[in-house]
Amino acid sequence: MSPQTATAGRATRSASHAGATARPPFRSARRSPLGHGPGFWVIAFAFLTAMAFTAVPAPLWALYQAREGFSTFMVTVVFAAYAVGVVVSLFLAGHVSDRFGRRRVLLPAVIVEALAAVMFLTSTSLGVVIAARVVSGLGVGMITATATAHLSELHTTARPHAGRGRSDLISTTANMGGFAVGPLVSGLLAQYADAPLRTPYLVFLALLLLAAVGVALVPETVEPAEEPPAYRPQRVTVPPAARPAFFAACGATLAAFAVLGLFTSVGPAFVAGTLHHPSRALAGLVPFLDFGCAAGAQALLLRVGARRQLATGLAAMVTGLAAVTTAVWLPSFGLFLAGGMAAGAGAGVLFKGTVSTVVSLAEPRRRGEALAGLFLAAYIGLAVPVLGLGVGTLYVSQRLALLGFAAALIAICAAVSRRLLRR
Repeated sequence: MSPQTATAGRATRSASHAGATARPPFRSARRSPLGHGPGFWVIAFAFLTAMAFTAVPAPLWALYQAREGFSTFMVTVVFAAYAVGVVVSLFLAGHVSDRFGRRRVLLPAVIVEALAAVMFLTSTSLGVVIAARVVSGLGVGMITATATAHLSELHTTARPHAGRGRSDLISTTANMGGFAVGPLVSGLLAQYADAPLRTPYLVFLALLLLAAVGVALVPETVEPAEEPPAYRPQRVTVPPAARPAFFAACGATLAAFAVLGLFTSVGPAFVAGTLHHPSRALAGLVPFLDFGCAAGAQALLLRVGARRQLATGLAAMVTGLAAVTTAVWLPSFGLFLAGGMAAGAGAGVLFKGTVSTVVSLAEPRRRGEALAGLFLAAYIGLAVPVLGLGVGTLYVSQRLALLGFAAALIAICAAVSRRLLRR
């Protein structure tokens, strides 16, 4: 066994102990106005706000279609543009906080999200909307892995004798909870406030600017070297023996985010068209319930072992996906809603299990990099399958396209389940 593998093994074993008493290999570079405990909640708020903002357009796609003539296929293209921005950002910058510091990456990333909100406010044309989604994706690609690692380090410093479960729960809940809150707030504002294609973005622009101020006050948890190593793009860095489990976790995360992407892209179109419920508030309520179930299931299974979380998540997600597909064929709005909630809960639990798995596999100083690799798989899953669904609607009915989408995701879950659930 190589020295690197042995070191990683010791790190993984020590991190898994219930006490987790060892101090992390990081420290604050300078004193900050906020302590590590309050800073933890500030970063959680910023993470939640940024993720909520990315889901603001979900209940608004019908309005864009009515005003600008977007087709279902173009909605998936616009949605995929966001995911492409995330993937590019994760590949180029998702890991740089390991070298330059968490706050130094998070602060400009939140400002980039605010810039995307300004772009949405300038025009509703297809070109501007696509550009705004790409910019939003670029910001989120810097936020996801960095905020997850920052939360873990702030929590460990503030509560050195506590386990990692609370940090894992808050980070994944901020991620999933953001996807739930964004469409709900946006849908309600679009239904009951003036200027439905402007007001949601104004509200979130204010929240993002507030989050940026908070991030600037949070302690740094990584002190960069005086001469940082030369820049290189993202690469997966986990112990060689752990790579099969890592790639299985990536495959499961890809499928989970593809399911979640369904409800923030063409899901509202299925509700308004195939299922005949055109309310904008309802279009926001559906993804809220799906992602809310994802966050709630994560909290409910907080003390359940990672292996059981993975098994539960896979089973619930596959069952819910089958129910959603059946509901569109019947059609049945009640079954669609129930299936979406089950699929969302399963995807949330599955995602939490994969995050915990990757955190335990990675070396502490490579944690942000390993998490960036996991999120890279997540946002490939968010873009490619949903775009494939949109392409499918050009040649076959929406029902047949959804059937193919569901079959592909179930096949992926079956392929990774054996490796992922191995003790």
